[in-house]
Amino acid sequence: MKAVRWTAVSALALSAAATMASAQEVTWAFSHWVPPQSEVQISGFEPWVQSINEASDGRIQIDVFPAQQLGSAPDHYDMARDGIVDIGFVNPGYQAGRFPIIAAAELPFLTSNATGASRALHEWYAQYAAQEMPDVHVCLVHLHHPGALHATRGPIAGPEDFAGMNIRPPQATIARMISLMGASPVQVPAPEMRAILSSGGADATVSPWDSLRLFGVEDVVTHHLDLPLYGVAFVYAINQASYDGLSDENRAVIDEHCTPEWSERIATGWDRVDVAAYERLKTDEAHTFYTPDAAQMEAWQALAVQLRGEWAEAAGTAGLADPEGALADLVSRLEAAGGAYE
Repeated sequence: MKAVRWTAVSALALSAAATMASAQEVTWAFSHWVPPQSEVQISGFEPWVQSINEASDGRIQIDVFPAQQLGSAPDHYDMARDGIVDIGFVNPGYQAGRFPIIAAAELPFLTSNATGASRALHEWYAQYAAQEMPDVHVCLVHLHHPGALHATRGPIAGPEDFAGMNIRPPQATIARMISLMGASPVQVPAPEMRAILSSGGADATVSPWDSLRLFGVEDVVTHHLDLPLYGVAFVYAINQASYDGLSDENRAVIDEHCTPEWSERIATGWDRVDVAAYERLKTDEAHTFYTPDAAQMEAWQALAVQLRGEWAEAAGTAGLADPEGALADLVSRLEAAGGAYE
């Protein structure tokens, strides 16, 4: 009889412990480096963290820290890895050569938008994330709208027009392209582009269209290459211990918000605003746009071919078994999602 009573009490204790575990409450820090008024925060980050909070019945609270409050833009992968933050908004291209597989998304003339292209990129990189970023939990992967070259002077229609310029690149692949153009890359993250451009330390930036307004350089770079040139992959890296420490119920909520659909949804508003910024500047008489002729376009494409070859070599050296096949798979996924370069 005593044994029966003990078993019953133990069962109640275990049940109570299970209930407490399922009701686990956590507060996470999500750090990024763009201004709080950026569209990706307004229509991306904020709805995402709110949806997580609601889906968890308030158990998961995510506090958003914008504008490099917790650390500089290039450090966000390591901040997530080391537990300085629970989630880091990472531009892998800020650390040249460290993440060669996802650098495929940085190649010129790859994407036409950030909506379907983001969904395709998320699905593609899911095959390689554990290999390339094993010390974090990769949650989301998306792009911004294809960006372009913006300079303080023109003409800037062909690669040769940039020879001798100092140019701020958005990621490592475009930094390499800048060197191939006979220009010099000036490595500063987006939040610092105003200072470098207005001081004359750089003559041009490679940026998405709305970033010119967001980072305050619309009045500085008034000459634009009218060509959708490149993209940037963004990774939401979750500290592995933070993820592993979740209850099963809370982990399920996070997993439901680490999907290709959420990558596309977060990128969509940002994409729309960037298209609007491009269209607005096209009607502004203070801004001059340059369209490459056939010969200049051939020169741009030749650079892209060289960069694809260099990417394949670097990715293969890093352990990617079939770089050419992997890139073809990415292009195929982009085409199926309506996000491939046209």
